[in-house]
Amino acid sequence: MLSHALRPATSPRLLSSVTLLAAAAAVVVAPQGALAQATTHHDARTAATRAPADVHVAPTARPASAVTHRTVTVNGLTIFYREAGPSDAPTVLLLHGFPTSSHMYRDLIPALADRYHVVAPDFPGFGQSSMPSREEFQYTFANLADVTGRFTEALGLDRYTLYVMDYGAPVGFRLALAHPERVEALVVQNGNAYDEGLREFWAPLRRYWASGSAADRDSLRGVLTLDATRWQYLHGVRDSTRVSPDSWVLDQRYLDRPGNGEIQLDLFYDYRTNVPLYPAFQEYFRRHQPPTLIVWGRNDHIFPWQGAEPYKRDLRTIEYHLLDTGHFALEEKGAEIAALMRGFLARHVGPAARGATVGNRGR
Repeated sequence: MLSHALRPATSPRLLSSVTLLAAAAAVVVAPQGALAQATTHHDARTAATRAPADVHVAPTARPASAVTHRTVTVNGLTIFYREAGPSDAPTVLLLHGFPTSSHMYRDLIPALADRYHVVAPDFPGFGQSSMPSREEFQYTFANLADVTGRFTEALGLDRYTLYVMDYGAPVGFRLALAHPERVEALVVQNGNAYDEGLREFWAPLRRYWASGSAADRDSLRGVLTLDATRWQYLHGVRDSTRVSPDSWVLDQRYLDRPGNGEIQLDLFYDYRTNVPLYPAFQEYFRRHQPPTLIVWGRNDHIFPWQGAEPYKRDLRTIEYHLLDTGHFALEEKGAEIAALMRGFLARHVGPAARGATVGNRGR
């Protein structure tokens, strides 16, 4: 049963779902906000049953790499985030993709947190953050970027390395356009900023962008199914046993919340607003020259490797790695990406590294 669940799906049903965007079960999840409450509040009654009143236990310091789960209010929304590492260390801001959340960084965060302050929020409508109705909140990339920018200000993050993936790329690059002085470096993992990266997978989306029709919107609903979510995790990986099924099952649980499907379809339509910004993103790269690490799953069908190549045109200080995996590269290549990041950050981030110029265009 387990080995069947881990095999890349090739059923006609899956292929029909996937090809809506390309030529190409349920787990119990805490109610929205409950995870944050469970991890930030201590139950004194439970503690009382474990330790008699005359027993005093000295508090234990939290290890720097321990991950905490918190919330902060931004524009009236509850934004959930994971955080670890010394607060006075250089900050790494991790921005997630579709259809996941900060959960995609669950293993990367502790792998960096001994030396860096690592923060990973959930966007509105994703993960444990608020999911206001479409009448209460307009789900656009401009608004996701605005909330994320205000989130960084609420936490006092005035300088950071941006890790961007999938949806995190247009959100993060909008932050960089608004405040280039805050971005110390970039880590780009299957996050697009060039026309070359929008290939056959995007044909149905482009039809929807052009028409805005209900029929073209409905044609994309297959992308919101469990088969399609599992496909995103397993397509292009070399060893499917390295990918935990918890990831796609959890993502699907969030997608299946009442109203979330329409939210995601709104964002599919609004993705069109990112494409005219590509020239501005590229001008940002050329003008500000942030040191950049590319760690890209080269077998990704959504954002293929052709979208990674153009970064080398615009950036002088770039470390470029195509990895033999798929879209969610951290699932299979997490340890390799963490090691590459630690070396890159040591060379380019923090007081000792600022001002250094290192050109590296190798693979």
